[in-house]
Amino acid sequence: MSKNLVFATLVLTGCFAGGASADILGAGSTAAAPVYRVWAAAYKNATGAAIKYDAVGSGEGIRRIREGQVDFGASDVPMPEPEAKKAGLVFVPSVVTAAVPVVNLPALPPGRLKLTGELLAGIFQGKLEYWDAPEIRALNPGVTLPKLPIRPVVRADGSGTTYHFSDYLSAVSGEWKTAFGARSTLPWPAGFTAVRGSAEVVKAVQNVAGAIGYVDYNYVLEGNLNAVQLRNAAGRFVSAQVGGFREAVLHSDWNRKGDFTASLINQPGADTWPITMGTFIAIPVVSKTGTRTLEALKFITWGYLHGDDLARDAKFVPLPERVQANAYRELARITDVHGAAIGLQSIGAQAPRQ
Repeated sequence: MSKNLVFATLVLTGCFAGGASADILGAGSTAAAPVYRVWAAAYKNATGAAIKYDAVGSGEGIRRIREGQVDFGASDVPMPEPEAKKAGLVFVPSVVTAAVPVVNLPALPPGRLKLTGELLAGIFQGKLEYWDAPEIRALNPGVTLPKLPIRPVVRADGSGTTYHFSDYLSAVSGEWKTAFGARSTLPWPAGFTAVRGSAEVVKAVQNVAGAIGYVDYNYVLEGNLNAVQLRNAAGRFVSAQVGGFREAVLHSDWNRKGDFTASLINQPGADTWPITMGTFIAIPVVSKTGTRTLEALKFITWGYLHGDDLARDAKFVPLPERVQANAYRELARITDVHGAAIGLQSIGAQAPRQ
């Protein structure tokens, strides 16, 4: 169903509701924070409702929504369906972004360093010590690599970015998959710099010569970081860019089937970025705070109907329409404790002020 048709149906059925009376509270994913910021500013301008979002990491965001401390949680990794059912949560996607390895190598031009997934796995297992290692030099002929120690910077907190980064390493390295697998927290080797949140990864990479870390694409742009080229599933070295994230979505079951539980990691396509990922919002399927949950849902559905251009401006990829249709279906399941379908009431965010 097209967005215009959804919008028209909602107007005809009278599903638009009045403005929020209190701030809407959200917390979680640092990857998604930039898009929620731009959505929140436009939503307040359109409706008068204020959104307060705390970028504390995916794990903390899920903890807060489970404990009722916020009106919506945000995570880059949805719970598996049985676990989500047990927790009483509904997960829907908001946008698509990507994780990107970044380095601090003085005198190395931005975007010049090439790495494979296998080498990246070796670096984050602590197996490569110096940047002029033969394996790295072999991939980068004509590039002068410094004899600097490799200083990995990693996430100490529960992180969706870590999950997708490690999921990618599991896809390309059997050794990594056996030793670590895909996880939101990892037992990093001694000597790694472990910090909380993407913003702290940016600072640590910027401050340490020889550092390598991984952050979400928006932080690469905001911090003017030196991003690594990666070899994708098609065998081509590619740089992180929105077009490559979009190509990953087009080749995935997100686009073919509307299945937003499917992986976007290491998809085919000549220009596909291999560490593409969705980011998600979590809401209780049965809300104990019906009015506040309704206001949070209005914000989410407003983002679906009005937020695509804002998402593009913020360098995210909007959702395919099949995915949005399935997300609406999930949101329609949400009720208050009396069984009232507040999810259905929310579908169709408030009309902009004239």
